[in-house]
Amino acid sequence: MSDSSPLPPARLHPDAELAREALSTPLLSRAVRLARWAGPETRVDAGGGIVDEQLPAAAEVLGLSGEEAAADAGEAWRVAVDAGLVDVVDEEEGTVTAGADLPLLTGGSPQDVLTVWLAALETVLADASVPDLEGLVDAIAAGDGTGELDLSSFDWDPEAEAEFLDGVLRNLYLLTVGEEGPAGASVPLPALAASVLVPEDMPEPTDDVLRQVSDAMMRLDDQFRMLEPVGLVEYQPVDEALLVETDEESAESGESAESGEPQDDTDVSRYGVVRLTPLGLYGLRARLLEAGFEAPAVGDLADKGADALLDGTAVFPPAAAHAETEQWLARREPLAAARELLAAARGSDKSAPLRRLQCQQALSLVGLSAEPALREVLDDAELGGLARVWLTEHGAGDVPPPSEAMIFWLTVDTVAAQLAAEGNSEELRALVEGLARQHSGFFATAWRVEHPATADVLEAMGRLHPDKKIAKEARKAAFKARSQHGG
Repeated sequence: MSDSSPLPPARLHPDAELAREALSTPLLSRAVRLARWAGPETRVDAGGGIVDEQLPAAAEVLGLSGEEAAADAGEAWRVAVDAGLVDVVDEEEGTVTAGADLPLLTGGSPQDVLTVWLAALETVLADASVPDLEGLVDAIAAGDGTGELDLSSFDWDPEAEAEFLDGVLRNLYLLTVGEEGPAGASVPLPALAASVLVPEDMPEPTDDVLRQVSDAMMRLDDQFRMLEPVGLVEYQPVDEALLVETDEESAESGESAESGEPQDDTDVSRYGVVRLTPLGLYGLRARLLEAGFEAPAVGDLADKGADALLDGTAVFPPAAAHAETEQWLARREPLAAARELLAAARGSDKSAPLRRLQCQQALSLVGLSAEPALREVLDDAELGGLARVWLTEHGAGDVPPPSEAMIFWLTVDTVAAQLAAEGNSEELRALVEGLARQHSGFFATAWRVEHPATADVLEAMGRLHPDKKIAKEARKAAFKARSQHGG
């Protein structure tokens, strides 16, 4: 994905709501409790981690028990230090004090809280890209006796591992912002891993690629387990019983099983399912912006002109375009908004038909108070058709019937807009078939329409219509249209 191409807009929750969610995440709330617990007797090691002998006390403060209690307390402490909730006063003595950002969580703005949470997220993402500590210890023990880690012998590339996780999270972000509903997409782990590893031009993944997907799934299972407590995702882990079944089947067959490939759709959830939370959507968008991606949010166009709204929403998914337009209209008086939209919809450039389609969709959200603006353009060659449609749909009286020339112009404009928006879609194919069926002699008149896109529209109709005779009529009409305009 190029950082120069804009992503679909994110539909973010309000900052205040996101800040409340951030404060309630298990990891940040633990970090806050440790920051408030730390005092003059608290000591840290050279890396800023709380010393081993004080980890049990830290775990007790957090109400943690069991084998992972010390590790979980240590992780919460690292987040507290990295997020500015705790400051190391003297590195040699290992003393600490409350950090400057700790009071912001109760007395700062929602944006202050979210800034602290983003720092916590970075710490967890960095930890998630590191192999398990037992593996590191084993690798060092198996080394040359120097006590130093040879990454090449460990088959671990920190930069490549971080890039892989970033790629997975970018794809999860794309799947989320591309959804029509308010909730993010729940994505099976095999599909998410495959979206990064399987080349787009590969019709069927090879055995080697399937093995890579399987290995990646196991890594991602560990990583998403780590990322859930910080509030980035909701995660249903890989069913551990499935791993046992896979090992048994592999032993019986004497072959390596592809544990990353579900055998049927009914058991796909057993392979792990992940969903980006609203807080996670906010966090990944912030990281994408920091990395130089164009990652818009719904509401970015609310204070822009109608021209920016119509051009911008033309590439938005329908639900996002609807939400963006609602926010834009909410800041304006309906009659003035309608006039601004209509003015921005004029033009003979290639983008103009799509602007007019977006204008028509935006005006569908405006009430009858905008009627005067529509009546003002009834005689406009470019806007008169859509004005009549709007007035009729809103039950207005005394709407003059359109001339045949206006009907044909509006038809060409509509097909041109659909071509720009969807290309050769099934919906457009159905529209083309309907036009040819409902209007006998359509092509005999259509080629004369004084519209910049007439020839292109007729060529597309010839390309899309399944009836060879009708398709030939459309192509002949396109030739006449180009000849008429000297094209």
